[in-house]
Amino acid sequence: MTLTIKGNNTIALNNVLAGEVWVCSGQSNMEFTFAMLRLGDAIKDENNDNIRLFTVQKKISAVPLDDCVGTWQLTRPDVLMNFSAVAYCFGKELYANLNVPIGLINTSWGGTPAESWTSEEGLAPFAHYVNTAKQYQEFAKNPGNLNEMLTKAVSEWEQKIAAIDPGTQGNWQDPQLDVSDWKEMEQPTFWAGSDLEPVDGIVWFRRVTNLPPSWARNPMELHLGPIDDIDTIWVNGVKIGGTIGYNKERRYVIPTTALRVGPNVIAVRVVDTGGEGGFNGSKEQMRIGPVGADVKTCATLAGAWKYKASLSNQPLPGAPNVDGGFGANTPTSLFNGMIQPLVPYGIAGAIWYQGEANIGRSDEYAQLMPAMISDWRRHWGIGDFPFYWVQIAPYVYSGSGNSESAYLREAQVKALAAVKNGGMASTMDIGEERDIHPRNKQDVGKRLALNALAKNYNKKVAGFSGPMYKLMKIEGQKIRLSFDYTNGGLVAREGQLSEFVIAGEDKVFVPAQAVIEGDTVVVWSDQVTAPVAVRYAWTNWSTGPLGNKEGLPASSFRTDDWK
Repeated sequence: MTLTIKGNNTIALNNVLAGEVWVCSGQSNMEFTFAMLRLGDAIKDENNDNIRLFTVQKKISAVPLDDCVGTWQLTRPDVLMNFSAVAYCFGKELYANLNVPIGLINTSWGGTPAESWTSEEGLAPFAHYVNTAKQYQEFAKNPGNLNEMLTKAVSEWEQKIAAIDPGTQGNWQDPQLDVSDWKEMEQPTFWAGSDLEPVDGIVWFRRVTNLPPSWARNPMELHLGPIDDIDTIWVNGVKIGGTIGYNKERRYVIPTTALRVGPNVIAVRVVDTGGEGGFNGSKEQMRIGPVGADVKTCATLAGAWKYKASLSNQPLPGAPNVDGGFGANTPTSLFNGMIQPLVPYGIAGAIWYQGEANIGRSDEYAQLMPAMISDWRRHWGIGDFPFYWVQIAPYVYSGSGNSESAYLREAQVKALAAVKNGGMASTMDIGEERDIHPRNKQDVGKRLALNALAKNYNKKVAGFSGPMYKLMKIEGQKIRLSFDYTNGGLVAREGQLSEFVIAGEDKVFVPAQAVIEGDTVVVWSDQVTAPVAVRYAWTNWSTGPLGNKEGLPASSFRTDDWK
């Protein structure tokens, strides 16, 4: 088709198709091309003029843009080598079933969090992200004053914390403070499993360490490892410094004027803005000693610390972003540069593969992802267009807790209830233990397409979802689990079920036996005589043994809401 536009001049657009256009976005598992996955053989015969491909050139921006760089291309093996594998496999499946032209817009960037893909308006419920976005808007206007701007932002934030924190107002850093009513906690550790587990707020920690004369007469170096999320440090009542950022190792030089021979009181104010909180490094990272001294020379600070919650579960002022650079992880940066320029291009819907970069913030993600989806829909102004996402695949995630990705997967399941006209493709059975980028993108694309074909194009498909946990029933020493989307019956892909654990009122989970009975799974353990909860595949790495006869895997799940 040729599209001719006439005005003061005439423009003719040749080889134009009218069809179904889908936006394909997310982080690296959406971005990964056939070349990156070394899957050239899989596309050597792919030639199709009716599937058109567009890759948005990577662009970050502190303010919304109205244009982007990219070119529509025909499907050819050489073009596909540098195109999103998930996006193409999705589009190919649509074309095979619909026989109409398909357009795929790939706008993705590896390693990026959901907040980067959301506009400032969409982030309104998340004050800390809006604060960061506004900070960089000012930087965009005056790029020469970043250090001055950051110093001012940190100072203003400190004043806001001091105004609402009873501990700051009560001088809890005072070395003479009576802490006889404070509790003790072994450090380093996250707050999970302690009485601080439900706390998002401010907690103070104190420890006394003795210094010999030779050390107290010279500057000392204090190491505390990473602290989630923000800390401020005093030694003997003298403020030493502070750090913003949950994944940064804390290192402070203590001047001699703040030191004493003998007992020295270290006070740490920890501000936890959400999710986990606490000291999250290793014992070796918690130490004090001469500047530049190695671990063996230093005195350890691991062990018992006194602590007391100061402010719990109240709104906190958003902390400034002090990482020193505007980038792809900065809130709004990718929406402004790579989503806003696509609006209001006519689209049928969107697919999304992201979540790995939000590991450890699952509670927030359960609200953040639906907020992002609503934000996109609001900007396009075409109603609740289809939005389908991939549940992140199992992977070791070394350095995180053993179940961090399970909580994130749970957040993606929760979004199903929060997002109208949405859907999810589980990848529990195709993860790779030592590779966060599973090579099997064909099944990912097909499973996304099953959602679209069933829900938007009214095509009869055998199934579009793996089994989803629905409810449980306690039957004596066993628990019976029921599921939606059993689609012909439940199956154990590996011959027998595994990866189920069960617990009683003590909340201690132990490995369980599990068998399929019709469309239910019965779970038990001889170690638990009065069971109350079951979890399945509630670990970072899983082989996803439970599925249905259509070959679609069950999502990981838990019947409890314990932390």
